[in-house]
Amino acid sequence: MADKADEKYIEMALKLAEKARGKTSPNPMVGAVIIKNNRVVGQGFHRKAGTAHAERVALRKAGKLANNSTIYVSLEPCCHVGRTDPCTDAIIKAGVKKVVYAIKDPNPIVNGCGIKCLRKAGIEIVGNVLAKQAKRLNEVYLKYITTKRPFVVLKMAQSIDGRIATSTGHSQWISGPGSLKFAHKLRAEYDAVVVGAGTVKADNPSLTVRLVKGNNPYRIIISRNLDFAKDINLYKFNNDNKTIIATSAKSAEKLKAKNLIIWKIKENKNGLSLSDFLDQAGQFGISSMLVEGGSGLATSFIREHLVDKYHFVIAPMIIGKGMDTIKDLGIRHLDNAIRFKEYEVGKIGKDCLFTGYPEDK
Repeated sequence: MADKADEKYIEMALKLAEKARGKTSPNPMVGAVIIKNNRVVGQGFHRKAGTAHAERVALRKAGKLANNSTIYVSLEPCCHVGRTDPCTDAIIKAGVKKVVYAIKDPNPIVNGCGIKCLRKAGIEIVGNVLAKQAKRLNEVYLKYITTKRPFVVLKMAQSIDGRIATSTGHSQWISGPGSLKFAHKLRAEYDAVVVGAGTVKADNPSLTVRLVKGNNPYRIIISRNLDFAKDINLYKFNNDNKTIIATSAKSAEKLKAKNLIIWKIKENKNGLSLSDFLDQAGQFGISSMLVEGGSGLATSFIREHLVDKYHFVIAPMIIGKGMDTIKDLGIRHLDNAIRFKEYEVGKIGKDCLFTGYPEDK
């Protein structure tokens, strides 16, 4: 059974794991802390896919002091051979006497096997310590590893009265500089950023990371007809070959631009199938995506209940007649409204930020 000390050190492991946010995909963020005689003798975190796991980093720092110690880890230690050897082997070999973990790893090739392996070796196990916090930390990994679909985040900036632009289409800038920096921070955290044809035509975005440090995400245009100019920024500035065009099979055949990744998306009565789009993204290896708009694309994702997390930046202004943030969802009764099981409201400069997780339907 967990005690206050267990929670203290698991919290430390979670903070260590957080340091690699946006860098470990498709792996989870993991931190580890080794305690002996009430003293930290080793700690570490997984920096990126292909590098040493958190447990091995911490064990290497602890050296011989790991013998007869307790290791605190934010995720169940792995027991399989991947890019690195099993962490369970290293823990057993080091002579660790106790393992405390936050949550089990739902990866089918782990999923409790790591715990069984350690118990079989005579190591004491304590689990589910600060599990809620650990699940939130690795919400992307948990969704992707169990569904093979990316974790979908929708970010929209709007006025108080729910407009993303004036009636003439003028939209730069509704939100302030702090919110713009926040948008770039999100781009650096997720594998891909997605926009529709409307946003491409209106803003000609680059969708790169500029105001913070971080790697550029994959840049995805999802459009059935590709009815925009042929010299857009997402075509011209694609030296990293990370622009993806998700379109109909018919439009894909006409596409001649260089260095583009093309996904042929199935169609349904509403146009391109977002379900097929997410399946293809998952197969490609994209574990998370940030949907930046416009209103048509956002509405489609919301209508089909495909958004896992919402960020709404609300600027302190009223526009009146203009472009709605969200179009008609077909909701005619409040019982069918999108509601939130968890949410928080904060501030970024003069703007308000609503972050929420929708109730499951």
